[in-house]
Order: sequence, then structure tokens, then C-alpha cells
Amino acid sequence: MTEKPDQRTEMTPMPRVELKSELTLFDVTNLVIGAIIGADIYVASAFGAGLLGPFSLVVWVVAGIMAIVIALCFAQCAAMLPKVGGPYAYAHAAWGPFAGFIVGWSLWLAEWLSLAVFPVAFTQYLMFFLPGLNMASQILVKVLFVVFLIATNVVGAKAAGRTNDVLTLIKLAPLVFFAAVGVLYMFSNMAMTAANFSPFLPYGFGSFGEALVLIFWAYAGFEISTIPAEEIKDPSRTIPRAIVIGISIVTVFYLITNIVLFGIRPYSLLAGDNAPLATATNTVLSSIPTLALIGGLIVGGGALFSVAGSDESGMIGTSRLGYALAADGLFPRVFAKIHPRLKTPYLGIIIQAVTALVAAIVGNLGTLIATSVFFMAIAYVATSASIFSLRKKGVKAQFHLIGGWLIPTLGVIFSLYLIMQCTLPQIALGLILLSLGIPIYIKYSPKKEIAELKQALLSRESILDRTYSQEERFLAHALRHIKRFYRRISGKKQTWNKAN
Repeated sequence: MTEKPDQRTEMTPMPRVELKSELTLFDVTNLVIGAIIGADIYVASAFGAGLLGPFSLVVWVVAGIMAIVIALCFAQCAAMLPKVGGPYAYAHAAWGPFAGFIVGWSLWLAEWLSLAVFPVAFTQYLMFFLPGLNMASQILVKVLFVVFLIATNVVGAKAAGRTNDVLTLIKLAPLVFFAAVGVLYMFSNMAMTAANFSPFLPYGFGSFGEALVLIFWAYAGFEISTIPAEEIKDPSRTIPRAIVIGISIVTVFYLITNIVLFGIRPYSLLAGDNAPLATATNTVLSSIPTLALIGGLIVGGGALFSVAGSDESGMIGTSRLGYALAADGLFPRVFAKIHPRLKTPYLGIIIQAVTALVAAIVGNLGTLIATSVFFMAIAYVATSASIFSLRKKGVKAQFHLIGGWLIPTLGVIFSLYLIMQCTLPQIALGLILLSLGIPIYIKYSPKKEIAELKQALLSRESILDRTYSQEERFLAHALRHIKRFYRRISGKKQTWNKAN
């Protein structure tokens, strides 16, 4: 019987379609801004205030700079592999299928944990309006939130996209309203505002790393820079400039929001507040009860819409990533099963949403965010480091970043720093979840790739090769020391001869 070729590897490529270069600097900058700003600011501000007080403003700037550097690495990889995109594809091209899977699995876990964050955040802001919610009621709210998420995504991408568009338009207005009202309040209460910023560093630097991890989560989404370069006018100039300008605008926006927040309320009160922006708005408008109620509704309601919108976007992306991994044979096939009428990966959506709900019920908000950042940072390290490997392999790019090796080197350093700033329990949880991907890979990946992995790790030849390589490095190191010692002795002998 004739053996059929593997359809995944011998599939006839689709004809190349030239895309119009229509996206301008303004368009791409807006894409970057829109991808980042969301519900994160409503959640992360209270964490920063509790850990560092007003000094957390500095952390927002540092996180913004780190995001710019890592986003530039994503842009460079997109210029090298413009047709595929994403950390999974970059790692696969740089180091092979297993590395690609581990990075794709990390990214899926990061997005999955982010899905679990938003039901918790939604419930916390809802308690601003309904403070008497008991534990059972809070769980019910989380369940209803996830049911809404499943329904809009299973119905179809069009329905999910329209829902997301509406929620995106609504989410920015409350933040602008909060900033405008807050600035006016601060200027009319200068003495109190100044007092709220003193001392500027009340708790010392000890929690800087932990605060950075939680605040950096607010910048997640800058991966939009992986948009195909051929759709952009003058990509070599437009993409890096759009990233720098876009993330800089987001950083300024986050700074203004947090400065207003600290100016209105003492940092000690912000730390334990589940709805800090809504409470601060009430404080500003407290002299006029009707306005205070309206202001709280605008900001608190905006937070609810923003949280829902962020989870809507996250589910669209996560379900499609799971579908892509399953379609490539690296994930359970159930994630690639398409509904016959709705044409959506409905089982994958349901599985991801239900498991995220379980994590939302049993998990701590800070742990969920930090562990999500841990997995994001793994994808960031791989993306930044893959630039070195892809360049070494001779992969050509549509453009190169200014600074040569500096940007990817900083990208690797910043990403590793984020990983190291996670607590030991968070890292342990992350490693356990990461290790669960190995049996998934062994079970579902093509047999050829498993054979290659075993050959690389377990074969006698590869073990001997690694052993001899280590011995060669050891001998080379020893010979260098002997050579240096000989030169030193020879130099001393020549000096002694001249002296005599």
C-alpha cells in the first residue's frame, strides 16, 4: 500500500497576494495605542500604590521603556517573517518545532490566565455599586460574565468583533472624564494634593520588582507591532516610530491617570481599594451628591465595560491561538473543531472559558497577573533572542532596527528581569503549568518531530557529541591558561636577561 504524504508538510502553498501598503504612521500608532489601553489601568494602579506609594509613577515609566524595547524586537521579527508572525512562528523558525511549541504554549497560558483576571476585576468593580455581594453572589457574577463571553464568541467572530468595537469606544471616555475632573480638583486643592505625594517613597525599594511585574501587565498588547510590514507605507521608518510614539503616548496617559489618582486620594487608601478610580471620582464630586453619583457611574460603569471589552479581545485571540496550534498538530484536536453552522472553534472557546472561570474562582488576582506576565516574558525572551538566530541563518528582513544588536540584547535582558522579579511561588506555578505542555507535545505532535526530539536529546551520538563538546571547551580553556602562564614566564625571563 502506498504511504500518503504528510499533508501538513507537503501542502501546496497558496498563491501570493500582494497587499496594498496603505497604513500610515497615524494608523499604526493608533493600532498600538488601541491594543494596549484597556482594563489593566483600572486594576494595576491599586497594586502599584500598595507596594510603592507615589514612587510607583517611576515604575510606570520604566515599564513603558521596557515595553518599547521588547515591542521593537517584535517588529524586527515581523520584518524577518512577515507572512507568519507571532512568537510561536519566530521560535519555530529559529530553533525548531519543540521550541516553537513551548513558546506557543507559554503564550497560550499567558492569555488564558489573563482571561481569568477579568472576571475577578469585573466582580470587584461591580461591588462598587453592590457592596453587599457575598461570596456565592460573586461566584455567580463570574459565571454569568464567562457565559456572556462564551455566547458572543461562539456565535461568531463578527458578533465578537462588533461587541468588542462597542466596548472599545466606551472604555476610553471614562478615563478622559476622570483625568479632566481630577486635574481641576487638584488645582483647586494644591496643599492637599502636595501632601498626598509626601513621602514620595514611603516603603523603600524592596517591592520595586514585584510592582514592575504587576504594572507591566498594563502594557500587554504591544505585540500588535507584528502586523505584516507589507501593509504599511515605508515600514522601516513607520513601524519603529509608531511603536515609540504609541507606547510613549500610552505611558503619558497612564502617568496622568495615576498622578490624578494620587493627587485626589492618599496612597494608603488606594492600596486596599477594589475600585480606586470610581472611588476617587466620588471623592472629587462629593460636595454635589448628584454629580458624585453620576461620576461614579461613569467611571465605574466604564471600568465594567472596559474589563468586558478586554476579555472579549483576549478570548478572540486565545481561541485562535489554540486553534492554530491544534491545526498544526501540536495541541488537542478538540481545539481545532469548527462548529458546522457558526464556523467558530466552539469547543476550544468553551474549554478555555470554563477553565479560566475555575482559575478566576480559586486564584488570587495578583498571582494570576504575575504568572501571566511570567509566561509573556518567556515569549518575549524567545522573540528577542530569535533575532540573533534568524540573522545567523541568513533570514533577510524588510528593515533593520537602528543600533544593531543593542535592541534585541536589551529585549532579552528586560524579559529575563521580568521573570526573575516574580516570586518563588509564582515561578513554581509557572514551571508546573509549563511542564504540562511536554506530554501534550509528545502526544499530539507529528511522529517525525518526536523522533527528532528524541534523537537530539537521547541518542548515543548526540550525548557523545555534547560530551566531547564540553571536553573540547574544557581543554581549550585549560590551554588558554597555560599559554598565558607561558607568556608571563617568558616575559619575566626576557626582563631578567635585559637587567643582567
